[in-house]
Amino acid sequence: MSLIVQKYGGTSVGSTERILNVARRVLATQEEGHEVIAVVSAMAGVTDNLLGLARGVSSTPTKREMDVLLATGEQTTIALLAMAINGLGGKAISLTGAQAGIATDGDHTRARITTITPDEVHRLLDDGHIVIVAGFQGQTPDGRITTLGRGGTDLSAIAMASAVGADRCQILTDVDGVYTCDPRVVPNARKIDEISYDEMLEMASSGSKVMQSRSVEFAKKFGVIFDVCSSLNTNPGTVVMEEKSHMEAVVIRGVSLERNQAKVTVGNVPDQPGFAARVFRAIAEAGIIIDMIVQNTSEEGVTDISFTLNKDELARAKEVLVQSVGAFSSDSRVTSEEGVAKVSAVGIGMRSHSGVAADMFSALAAAGINIKMISTSEIKTAVIVDEKDVEAAARTVHDGFGLGDKDFLA
Repeated sequence: MSLIVQKYGGTSVGSTERILNVARRVLATQEEGHEVIAVVSAMAGVTDNLLGLARGVSSTPTKREMDVLLATGEQTTIALLAMAINGLGGKAISLTGAQAGIATDGDHTRARITTITPDEVHRLLDDGHIVIVAGFQGQTPDGRITTLGRGGTDLSAIAMASAVGADRCQILTDVDGVYTCDPRVVPNARKIDEISYDEMLEMASSGSKVMQSRSVEFAKKFGVIFDVCSSLNTNPGTVVMEEKSHMEAVVIRGVSLERNQAKVTVGNVPDQPGFAARVFRAIAEAGIIIDMIVQNTSEEGVTDISFTLNKDELARAKEVLVQSVGAFSSDSRVTSEEGVAKVSAVGIGMRSHSGVAADMFSALAAAGINIKMISTSEIKTAVIVDEKDVEAAARTVHDGFGLGDKDFLA
């Protein structure tokens, strides 16, 4: 008898009708002869509603209490799903993250899983139960409830699959798999049959909303092969795995776009050792995550440093930088630009194929789209463009590499 972990996202359990659909699917999986652990999210919209309630009573709610509040969303879903399965004649039991043995550090609202002790999960499986686990949450060693950050149910499912030695892990969502680009932006985007951990990680961190990047990192670290597929049908999905040699035949696997970006420039800074470290140390200590970094060529002993970040972090970043940079150099200045977005082309085939960046830049130039910043890695080329151009840029890059062609090796 094989053991399967299935993760169901918020839209998959977004109504009582959909919860019943999930219940029938989970039961069908068990009836095929498998043991089943279902890891579920809060119903679609519930987390946002809880955040709204918190803002209604306090402008600065403590993170500890936010975790206590937000964890109730998943606990509602696990109880309803267990009720639905039992009502259909099955045998299910719900567990919170803590009851399932998920231990975390104490970084409230974005905790990291430290260990999973799934003894109770195994006991219940051995007793014939379908085990329903609350995703997105865990518990510190001293008993405090924690949450794992947006998309944390993906991480809960991947980590649980690793801890119990599952034969399969399925990330079930409202799409059929991972596509070469967002089909809402690029109508001829194609579903990818298989993708490497590194490609999936780059796409997730570059704006693809299918998977949380931390969950992909965890899967790669512990070798958890997983499928991304639809909870609404039984179509084959996308398999995420360690790269295989044949994967390099595809130069670009997909294109991601990320809106809601901002660009910050620290200008007229001394071109001397240690200044950049001071700038980014101040940003790091404020808990702000940045993305692309560019330093211009030095002229007359000064230079400019630019970086991008989520627009929601802009006000805080400017506040921190005005204070810290002013303390280091009275001549330096901090400027910012909103209304920008990122487009990324990702593929492990870049390692063995030249000219990818040139082809991408040429396609964007031919479409009249200006590039504001460029960042590259071994398997990714990313550009910052005006947000008004981001969809056209994504379509241009996608078509430029033939990702929508019928003979594309998805």
